Amino acid sequence: MHRLITAPLRPLTYKRWLHLCVPVLLVAVWMFIEDRIPWAPALIIAPFGLVPWMRTAEGLQAQFLLTPYDRGSEESAISTVASKRWGDRWRTVLWLEIRLALGFVAMFATVWLPAFTVELLTTAFGYPIRGDVMLPVVPPPWLAAVLTPLPLVVLFVTVFLMGELVTAIAIRLLGPSPAERLSVLEERTERLLERTRIARELHDTIGHALTVAVVQAGAARAAGDPAFTERALTAIEETGRTALEDLDRVLSVLRDSGPRPSQRPTLADADRLLDSTRASGAEVRARLSGPLESLPGPVTREAYRILQEALTNVLRHCGPVPVEVRVEMTGGKLELEVSNPLPEGQGSPGGGSGSGLRGMRERAALLGGAAESGPYEGRWRVRARLPLST
Repeated sequence: MHRLITAPLRPLTYKRWLHLCVPVLLVAVWMFIEDRIPWAPALIIAPFGLVPWMRTAEGLQAQFLLTPYDRGSEESAISTVASKRWGDRWRTVLWLEIRLALGFVAMFATVWLPAFTVELLTTAFGYPIRGDVMLPVVPPPWLAAVLTPLPLVVLFVTVFLMGELVTAIAIRLLGPSPAERLSVLEERTERLLERTRIARELHDTIGHALTVAVVQAGAARAAGDPAFTERALTAIEETGRTALEDLDRVLSVLRDSGPRPSQRPTLADADRLLDSTRASGAEVRARLSGPLESLPGPVTREAYRILQEALTNVLRHCGPVPVEVRVEMTGGKLELEVSNPLPEGQGSPGGGSGSGLRGMRERAALLGGAAESGPYEGRWRVRARLPLST
């Protein structure tokens, strides 16, 4: 009821009324040419609904005049995509016919109801009505004065209700088809997956760099050895430079501008990662076997990030302890294992539910593999198995 009362004050009401009156222009032109067949425009416009771009034109006009509040939105109730299936084309034909019929009603109300008001007002002032009388019955002047506002009230109610009606029909007939809704959902899913991937990249690269820097700085302060401090500063510098490159690459993806400044690291760069961990004071024994440089791109990139996160967790939660790393290809799979002793009183590094451990599982799952972490034979172990065929 509140919307009905405030309808005369809302611009949307008149936009919808304009949308209803536009088809009558075609009828007016036709009546100027041939007034003996007034229903001919309904036949003329029907074939245009079968043209694919007509749905785009009608959708844009409907969005602008009927639902301007969600115009340009991905979740707009009215589609602007050209017809791709015959079902969409026939819905467009039906929409054109209904719109033309509603236009007749709108024009009738726009012309006749104000005319009634003029005749009632003329009668109320005691003047004779010139020309044909449109009122069914000419009331006495006092009654005409009382009834004068009624046609305008009816007009505004008609404007509001027909605007709501044509909007509901447009949403039904010009709304996205199931295939279009599925396409929008797929695009949204891809964007969400990309955002998740970027979040994992930032967590892994920046988290590793900061962990190495903190451990190196703490070790250098405790050692009090200028030579060790020099090596620690060098390791911090190299790790920070690598992190800045990764950050620049990720930001370029977010900006979607230009080529990536550097390729994502792969297992071929594992030595640099292991050296960075060793420079933090950890004793790393690594066994990398097989032609790692020939691994599929997605596998070698995700494996590098899993290894990076596993080593970061060791430094963050256990400190510079001995670490064993095993990477090998067996049975059509890449197996990656990182294990380290658990310090006294230390449970599970990261609590087993941190974003890093979750990120490792997500990376493996996206490739059809699996990753697990937890205590194993008195040690903490991270193990990932990634299929080589993705």
